[in-house]
Amino acid sequence: MTSTIRCISPVDGSLYAERPLTPDAEVDAALAAAKAAQAEWSRLPIFERARYCNAAVDAMVAMRDEIVPELAWQMGRPVRYGAGELRGFEERARFMIDIADVALARIDPLPKENFRRWITREPLGIVFVVAPWNYPYLTAVNSVIPALMAGNAVILKHAAQTLLVGERFQRAFDAAGLPAGLFRNLVLSHAQTARIISAGLVDQVNFTGSVPGGKAIERAAAGTFTGLGLELGGKDPAYVRPDADMRAAIENLVDGAFFNSGQSCCGIERIYVHADVYQEFVDGAVELTRQYVLGNPLDPDTTLGPMVKAEAADFVRDQIEAAVRSGATAHIDPKAFPRDARGSPYMAPQVLTGVNHQMAVMVEESFGPVVGIMKVADDEEAIGLMNDSPYGLTASLWTSDLSTAEQIGQRLETGTVFMNRCDYLDPALAWTGVKDSGRGVTLSRIGYETLTRPKSWHMRTSFAS
Repeated sequence: MTSTIRCISPVDGSLYAERPLTPDAEVDAALAAAKAAQAEWSRLPIFERARYCNAAVDAMVAMRDEIVPELAWQMGRPVRYGAGELRGFEERARFMIDIADVALARIDPLPKENFRRWITREPLGIVFVVAPWNYPYLTAVNSVIPALMAGNAVILKHAAQTLLVGERFQRAFDAAGLPAGLFRNLVLSHAQTARIISAGLVDQVNFTGSVPGGKAIERAAAGTFTGLGLELGGKDPAYVRPDADMRAAIENLVDGAFFNSGQSCCGIERIYVHADVYQEFVDGAVELTRQYVLGNPLDPDTTLGPMVKAEAADFVRDQIEAAVRSGATAHIDPKAFPRDARGSPYMAPQVLTGVNHQMAVMVEESFGPVVGIMKVADDEEAIGLMNDSPYGLTASLWTSDLSTAEQIGQRLETGTVFMNRCDYLDPALAWTGVKDSGRGVTLSRIGYETLTRPKSWHMRTSFAS
């Protein structure tokens, strides 16, 4: 078994960080310490938990100038966008802290003579957060902060590609003076992660990653009754109706397709456009895509950084080449982006037309800077195509008609329906998916329900008739 975890930078292929695996004995000690610390933490009032968590958020935000270039080196996001992740991190964390007293408040049913009855929300115990590299602060904070606010202890295992993010979380909580053992970042192998889950050493696992990764988590948890939250892949669609604001639709959907080099579970991967505005939309999308600047993410002029690995970029190139062989048209010349080359993580963005659902690029998750655009005759055709997917994370509708958007949205098999927006998480709304996009919920009041268990109180106060 490899004794270290290595982060190879997509910027230049260099070894950026390497850390030894946490020894199994130390893992077991961390879990025991978490269990002991959680018992004390759960007795603290919510406002005291909030004080610690807000201090940790303050500490993390104060590290912004170090975090932004560090992110670029680890996973390739251009520095011009790096601060946005910290803004989102803070927005979600503060919101979940602020609503905790309401979300965790006891539930009182209707009065009943001679009885007092209520329901409380009790912490689960230890929450194991297995976080991904593509939005390493945003995805982790969705679970870490509300888990702590709900009275749980947290063990964090971060992705190898963003190895240093886990250390940043640890540093922030240590700076906040969080009780020892309550939060612990561990450097773990897949085998160690599976052992923790299969041995029933934690009470809840919140995983964000691929569908195969989610299935591996489920296999490890089989028979343990451990709670699972699985936020998995997506092939998120958009539909542009004739009454859409075309400038806004083009600008936002192109950004939704190519931001973070397309490496977003809720990024736009397929677009359906009404025939009446199809050509206008395609022309505008192609023109805007040609304006991207592919380059070193540490250069402030770069708007499109490298993908996380060369293998990932070549997977997307294979999808594009297969689509073109089957009749699709590629509108962007990769030669206009000098750093693009097979075997390199630097990949030009691509817009495809003439695509259909027999092509992998329209049905399999790409997770890269490519988007297919299809012409549709009406709403019915668009709905059928949007639902023709094993995934269901978000769907985006572009129209000026709220009533029609609601009617279409009711028929879409998806966790979130957007109107005139895409590729965004509102912390006030439940983040969830259907089909292969996963199970469970983070964010919003509902997110707290997955991090707690209900406890009913049935108190008879009198035997009077």
